[in-house]
Amino acid sequence: MNFLNLAMELVKRLVLAWDPDFTKLTSDERIRLETAECGEYIDAEKIN
Repeated sequence: MNFLNLAMELVKRLVLAWDPDFTKLTSDERIRLETAECGEYIDAEKIN
């Protein structure tokens, strides 16, 4: 594991320790996130 991956894991653990609900998504949010991670984008009008 390189330094960047180690740092990211540390940040994730700190955020989860501070706010355990941080990564919980609704099913609609999960679909939109997976779509965005596949090279698609989310329209700025649909945020919030």
